[in-house]
Amino acid sequence: MRISTKVMYGAKAALELSLRYGSGPVIVHEIAEIHKISWRYLEQILNTLRISGLVISTRGAKGGYELTKAPSEITIGDIVRSLEGPFDVVSHIRAQDFGKVEDCVTFFVWKEVNEAIENVLNSITLEELAAQHRKVTKHDHPDDEFRMKKLNEKSGNLLPV
Repeated sequence: MRISTKVMYGAKAALELSLRYGSGPVIVHEIAEIHKISWRYLEQILNTLRISGLVISTRGAKGGYELTKAPSEITIGDIVRSLEGPFDVVSHIRAQDFGKVEDCVTFFVWKEVNEAIENVLNSITLEELAAQHRKVTKHDHPDDEFRMKKLNEKSGNLLPV
């Protein structure tokens, strides 16, 4: 099983939006620059998240993307389902496809693996990711300086960066 770059980039973008939650729209180029992602690819990902109802977009000079709900209400599972569809490790296998009892036993192993992974993804919120990010970086990361500079520019504040 592999996690696609689309999901990884979508999670990074959602994390960025959760770090800036309540500060207004964030432009795609800022997220792309911080996370070293092609802005065109990121735009496609954010558009999919918009269609799924996880983010909203605002057009214009002060436009960009922001979360539709609080970071505590959005999980990594929501992002995976939005970008890749229903999560299913064994999507091509159904119980009725197994002819022998021995085969059915293995089906239940894969089903249990699928449920365990889905439970983990559904248990991690963007709020938890943002808290972990803040704990790990302690605002000593160059990207945090960039974020603060952009937030100060938007709000007109002259806070030290």
